[in-house]
This record gives sequence, structure tokens and C-alpha cells, in this order.
Amino acid sequence: MNITNKSILAVVPARSGSKGVPKKNIKPLLGEPLIAHTIRSALQSKSFIDVLVTTDSREIQDIALQYGAIAPFLRPKELSHDTALATDTIRHAVLEYEKLVGKRVDLVMMLQPTTPTRKSIHIREAINIFNDSDADACMSVVQVDNAHPIKMKRIIGEHLVDFIETGLENPPRQLLPHVYIVNGAIYLVKRDVLVDLKSFKGKKCIPYCMSTVDSVNIDSEIDFKFAEFVMQEELNETDS
Repeated sequence: MNITNKSILAVVPARSGSKGVPKKNIKPLLGEPLIAHTIRSALQSKSFIDVLVTTDSREIQDIALQYGAIAPFLRPKELSHDTALATDTIRHAVLEYEKLVGKRVDLVMMLQPTTPTRKSIHIREAINIFNDSDADACMSVVQVDNAHPIKMKRIIGEHLVDFIETGLENPPRQLLPHVYIVNGAIYLVKRDVLVDLKSFKGKKCIPYCMSTVDSVNIDSEIDFKFAEFVMQEELNETDS
């Protein structure tokens, strides 16, 4: 699929509620709201017709506008609770956006603000990989290391048992097959796959592999500190 002339909408989901880290999406990270780092990388990529923030919060809406995104509506309550599905949230945002501009988009990229170490180059590379494929979608992933499923255990009754039985006890990492996990940084999908099938994957999804330091996903205060450390180190290297 050649997407050279296709319109791509970036959607940044940022609801107000967060139990692990209060006001997580606007908590300062290196002196700026967390969401600002994702908005900046999206704008710097120069890949999108618009960078749209979908939120249920006037405060987040104002911050999004301050950093150059658009936020023309507030998300309804039924899409703003803990168990609301991302597919439903992004689908709603796309359909509302299309009503406002009076035309359909071709592709949608969800960019979660909780992955602030994702950069504009990652966005462009993922789009290029997708452009060279016949896939319905592209998702960013990171290689699993010590949290490999073959090393995982279950507790059944009072006993510890292997999650996956391989016949090997505590196999060395070098012998394990490469396994990847979605890192939450980039979800690129055809508009009709998202809207009609309510899916980020479709029938054929290709990976965009990212490094561990570019895949920091913030769920806790410790994650925040690690993200700050990684990003500050990168700034120090740039300045040196």
C-alpha cells in the first residue's frame, strides 16, 4: 500500500483519571507536562494532517492547545473510565474529527502520552515500514528479556509450576527464542480497519521494533523517574 498521498491523523488519548500516578498525563517530566513530549514528537515528525488530543479534561485540553495539538471536543464519560477500550476511544475521536473537517482520513496513528521516549524518527520509520507493506496495521514492539514467558511460573495450589513446559529448568537467556511485547508507543492502522472492525491489528499487522530505552512505558512513579533519567542522559549527550 502506497501511503505517500494518504492523510494520517495522529490521536493522543489522555483522560484525566489515573490511579497509579495522579494526573499522570500532565505530570511534569523534565519541566513539561508528560503529554507535551508526545505532542512535540508527533508535530516534529511532519507526518500528520493534525495531532488530535482526545480527553475528558478541560485542563488537559488547554495544555494540548498550548503545545500545538488540536482538541476540539471532550470525550464522553462512557469512554473516560478505567475499563474503556482504546479502540472505542480512538474510533470515537476519528469519527468526531471527520464530522468537524467534513472528510475522511486514510490512516490513524495512536500515540499514547505514557511513552515519552518515543521520538519523531520512530514515527517516521514506522510509517515508512508500513508504506512498504501490504499490511492493515503496524505496531511498535520491544524485545522481552528476563520477563520471557518460558521463564515465567504459575502457582497452582501450593506448588510453583512452569507457565510453559519445555523440559528445561531455568534455561539460559541465549537459548530462548526472541519474544516481543507491544510497547505502547505506536499504533498505525487503516482508518476502515479501526472504524469498521474496531481493531488496531486487522488481518495483517507488521512490527516496528524499538529499543528498551525508547520503550519506557509510564505506569508508576518509578517509571517516571526512569523516563526522566533516560531523557536527561540523552540531553546530556546532545549537549556534550
